[in-house]
Amino acid sequence: MINKALDILKNIYGYDEFRKGQRYILEGILNKRDTLGIMSTGGGKSICYQIPALLEKGITIVISPLISLMKDQVDTLKILGIKGGFLNSTVDRNEYINIVRGLKSGNIKILYVAPERLNNEKFIELIRDIKISIVAVDEAHCISQWGHDFRKSYLEIPKFIEKINQRPLILALTATATTKVREDIIEKLKMIRPYVYVDDFDRENITFKVERGVNPEAFISKYIERNKNKSGIIYVSTRKEADSLYSYLKSVKKINVGKYHGGMNDEDRKITQEEFLKDNIKVMVATNAFGMGIDKSNVRYVIHRNIPKDLESYYQEAGRGGRDGAPSEAILLFNEEDLGTQEFLIENNEETNDLLKKEKREKLKIMEDYAYTEGCYREYILKYFGNRIIKNYCGNCGNCKNLKEVENLTEPGQKVFSCVGRAKEKIGISTLVNILIGKKDSKIERKEYDKLSTFGIISQDKREWLEEFINYLILEKYLIQDAGSYPILKLTEKAMEVLKNIKGVYRRKNEKIIFDFYEDETFEKLVELRKKIGEKENVAPYIILSDLTLFEMAEKKPKNRWDMLKIKGIGNQKFKNYGEMFLKVINENIEKENESFLNEIKLERLKKVLKLDIENNKLRNILNEILFEKE
Repeated sequence: MINKALDILKNIYGYDEFRKGQRYILEGILNKRDTLGIMSTGGGKSICYQIPALLEKGITIVISPLISLMKDQVDTLKILGIKGGFLNSTVDRNEYINIVRGLKSGNIKILYVAPERLNNEKFIELIRDIKISIVAVDEAHCISQWGHDFRKSYLEIPKFIEKINQRPLILALTATATTKVREDIIEKLKMIRPYVYVDDFDRENITFKVERGVNPEAFISKYIERNKNKSGIIYVSTRKEADSLYSYLKSVKKINVGKYHGGMNDEDRKITQEEFLKDNIKVMVATNAFGMGIDKSNVRYVIHRNIPKDLESYYQEAGRGGRDGAPSEAILLFNEEDLGTQEFLIENNEETNDLLKKEKREKLKIMEDYAYTEGCYREYILKYFGNRIIKNYCGNCGNCKNLKEVENLTEPGQKVFSCVGRAKEKIGISTLVNILIGKKDSKIERKEYDKLSTFGIISQDKREWLEEFINYLILEKYLIQDAGSYPILKLTEKAMEVLKNIKGVYRRKNEKIIFDFYEDETFEKLVELRKKIGEKENVAPYIILSDLTLFEMAEKKPKNRWDMLKIKGIGNQKFKNYGEMFLKVINENIEKENESFLNEIKLERLKKVLKLDIENNKLRNILNEILFEKE
């Protein structure tokens, strides 16, 4: 069965292998066992019930708490060629009739329902006559009063299963659950001999940071301006703070921002959420009313304006960033007075008894300790959830980055810059590396680069390090690359200051370099196309293709169907739907880059013929004036 599941994964979803957690959970279900899966946000939980639904006879019912998630999931299934439907308060009579017909005829394989519908006798009568293979309980921690988001409606699930006169497999899924909550989920759902899989909680692509004592409004506005092309969520504790921050960002800072909280009417919340999901709004200011079930995969940062009530809430909310696996930041802004707000909310919650209030106060203290820790933020989180311990530092959180030793790399930096300068800023990365390590090739001999004083001044066994170091120098704006299929390197003023010994080059040890594709022209064109397709099909852009898939396209520039099918996230169905459109954009951009590169070569040749000592951009302007001069 697992081989059949792999075929579906490749052909429909466009991936070669399951993630570790997905495979274990799938094996539990395919071996006909009730299964509890604890996987971090963005771990790909939906595949754990979607693929078994396609392999098993009958339908799969997915119990989900939020309407927006249902629509997103059904939209995604439709794009993949899978029949799905949902029943919630937004469904009108005609839609309901169509769904009932689809269920009875077997056309619908996956049905999403809100937990509130499970005590509806009409719905129970309908389901009794249909073969149910799996009941998947999403956000399963909601059934436990010890969880951070207990919902009474979830207690209807075991009663519903008893009433339908059949015992389907139960698959319970959640992102954050302590041992106590896991035991409660198993007991409340009456799971039989369950297979329990607890995934590694670590979200390696998220950088965790805490900023203590900063001015929140100033920090947030500057951060958004620096990341203006990226989607982000700003969480606040109260409706009043949401309104205030929203007004400041929108009216004072003129930032395209939305807001979401429980005090808004349903229609306004729905419109704002849809605008955010469709990338028409880049930033959402929200209370924790906004979140669970938000499946937007391309959120690049999550900032908490105030300290959350507990670490479970924080990790789940922070985990809404980077669901596609691409880099994301989770930043907590901590001011001591914010603790008072959370303490007030705990003490004035009439639905909470004294025992639960005591536990909530203890959890808030754990959250406060997180804000003050001088150790690794990631280790603190993983220890809390009983996960593996990271020794020394993770290398990707605010404290660990500050703890790393700083290297003085001024000397190798000067060697790199000197080589670029002596080659008259006409070489790319590979040629630069070959000159520095003293490796001759036909181009180097033809151009006589082997006669430069910088030829062979860095050891050959440092090639890999040197390539990565040059990428770091580009990222830090010491060097810039010209556009084109064969980009050449140019020195910036920053590099000149290093050559003149005015400034140095310093870098933390073992720092990973990740290029920001949001500044890449090809990626921008692909994003633009994705948005147009989303608007045409009335779905959120990230449902068409994830940012991570577009990153890979922009980097590898596939030329045909076979190249495209090697890109993660491109299966046969998605290529059939959109492949040619994305290939056209990529090839048009390549042609544009090649034309630009050829024009630069022509200008260089013209300078030689005319024996001109002039910059290309100035020469281009002179030619334009001559060619287009009015009589």
